[in-house]
Amino acid sequence: MESEEPKKASGLEIEIQTDFQKDMSYGDYLHLDTILTSQNRLSNHHDEMLFIIIHQTSELWMKLILHELNAAIQCILRNDLEPSFKMLSRVSRIQQQLIQSWNVLTTLTPADYIQFRHKLGHSSGFQSYQNRLIEFALGQKNAHTLAVYKHQVDLYERLQKSLHEPSIYDVAISALAVHGLPVDENVLNRDWSQIYEPNLSVEEAWLTVYRNTDKYWDLYELAEKLVDIGNQQQLWRFKHMSTVERIIGHKQGTGGSSGVTYLKKVLDHQFFPELLSLRTKL
Repeated sequence: MESEEPKKASGLEIEIQTDFQKDMSYGDYLHLDTILTSQNRLSNHHDEMLFIIIHQTSELWMKLILHELNAAIQCILRNDLEPSFKMLSRVSRIQQQLIQSWNVLTTLTPADYIQFRHKLGHSSGFQSYQNRLIEFALGQKNAHTLAVYKHQVDLYERLQKSLHEPSIYDVAISALAVHGLPVDENVLNRDWSQIYEPNLSVEEAWLTVYRNTDKYWDLYELAEKLVDIGNQQQLWRFKHMSTVERIIGHKQGTGGSSGVTYLKKVLDHQFFPELLSLRTKL
């Protein structure tokens, strides 16, 4: 009988798979050969690798956010609220990962960044189409932002489609009506491509939910999940603004924006407004 001692001595358990000539490996499944060869620096500066990886991983997390948000929207449209809670909880956890990534980027000093910033040309985080899709899914609609995507026809059409679809807050408001709470028809049948404006009937409906949580527990849970996401999104924006200010001060952005000044203005936008205003009236 063949001795098993050599296998044990190698540090591998006997049943561990080592032959992948015909089987799929971990690297195959994750396409690591593609992912890990996509960090192509345009300069020889050491810290450009950090800059690239932070943004690439952020885009991967954003892809997952969209995956979860879009699924949650479909659940709510079917009046199947409970499965959406897990999806929305996951979104807020992902947002925490994105917020933490800014802390890593702050290790990039102004003196280092200026060594390769000129290599970026006019590319800018403002052009992140996934971030734009997330904003649309959360209800911040702005048709003017689509101009930067006109050179990519398929992408432009995808963004146009998203612009005209209901956001997660729109479908949450529809869920209020489905559960018998009075909501103005002009809100339920509004133009989804327009930014949402606060409405008294919506605030009153949410107030009823918060005053009768036992009766409307699912709607109450949905509302609090949305508040979590809105809060995390604002924290992400604040960390974005403060990180940019720390690294480039008040320079113009590479994409042509006013940089920090623009990012501070973005902070003025409030997600899911009635879910915040009702707290004063409770």
